[in-house]
Amino acid sequence: MFCFIALIIFGVLGIFSAANRHFAREAASCVFRHITLRPCNTTFRDRAKGKILNWLLNRSPFAAKIFNKYFEALSWVLFILMAGSFGYTVYGGYNFYMYGSCNGLNSGAFCVFDPAGKSNQTSSPDNCRVSAPQASKLTMVPLNLAGYPLLKTGDKNKIVFIGCYSCHYTREAYPWMMDLMQKYPVDFTFIHFPVKSETDYLTAYAYCAYGQDKEKFWRLNELLFNSSKESIADKNYTESLIKNLGFDLDKVRACVNDKATENKILDQYEEIKQTGIFGTPTIFINGQPFVGPKPERVYERALIK
Repeated sequence: MFCFIALIIFGVLGIFSAANRHFAREAASCVFRHITLRPCNTTFRDRAKGKILNWLLNRSPFAAKIFNKYFEALSWVLFILMAGSFGYTVYGGYNFYMYGSCNGLNSGAFCVFDPAGKSNQTSSPDNCRVSAPQASKLTMVPLNLAGYPLLKTGDKNKIVFIGCYSCHYTREAYPWMMDLMQKYPVDFTFIHFPVKSETDYLTAYAYCAYGQDKEKFWRLNELLFNSSKESIADKNYTESLIKNLGFDLDKVRACVNDKATENKILDQYEEIKQTGIFGTPTIFINGQPFVGPKPERVYERALIK
């Protein structure tokens, strides 16, 4: 086992030091001899062991004594630990490729391939922050999807996208949804869940615009996501978008100010909260929840091809 460990250690050190490359080559030869069921070169084994003992003696004679006495056992322990670490790294890499997280779908635990936790970041009602996912509590059951904007490109897949116009992570994920709709048949439902107080008003404007012209609404939706956060915080700016797209602005305003619209928006807000949502974006693909802006490949694998 010592040869395997030495090969890894000296192989890494050899990148930076020519002196250690010779040891790396000898360790490789020793490993090859083990694989071919031949004994390791004892000269290399003794020289490498002696080098480690010499280093330990200069620092702790007691540690050197323990190392010399239990050399073979320590070699096995180190090999098992290294093999376990390698296996866990491979497992984490597989999970990251499949789910955007080393620890499985929607897990907010630390991931060496995504140390900032970017794939699980959400915008919460207080501010944009990293929130521990609780995807097990998420459910679409409370949602009456008939009350929200629907874009049909086919009924093979169903995506329900809950997001906020002014939230960074929603803005990151929304274009990926549009790309997927170009590739696959999807029924796409968009639900605005404002977690930024300055854009609360947009829910009513979006609701009324969709009620007036469903096709133009999706162009408005795109413009709202492509506009700066500062711009869409300004009601006058949003009204200019609505007017320029050919909506009847007076009718949209009347709808926004209607008490029935206000009640409907409040009912929908409570309905959305019943899903267990704790941040945006929260995306359901064929009923499966995805929290945060996952890599596009993760969303794509959830679709029926």
